[in-house]
Amino acid sequence: MTELALTYLVPGSAAAAIALVAWIADRRRLRRNNLDAVGFMPWTTVFFCALFAACILLGLGARAWIAG
Repeated sequence: MTELALTYLVPGSAAAAIALVAWIADRRRLRRNNLDAVGFMPWTTVFFCALFAACILLGLGARAWIAG
C-alpha cells in the first residue's frame, strides 16, 4: 500500500468512526424518554459532515491504492 493511500485512508477511517458514533448518539437522542432533556450537540450535522468527509477521503484513498 502506498504512502499516499494511507494519507487518505487513515483520516477517512477516523471520519467514518466519528460518523458512526454521531449516528448512534442521534438515535439515542431521538428515542429519549424525557422530551425536555435536549442536549446541545447537533448530532445530525456532525453525522453528515463526518460521513461526507469519510466518503471523500476513502474514495481518494481507494483511488490512490488502485493506482499504485
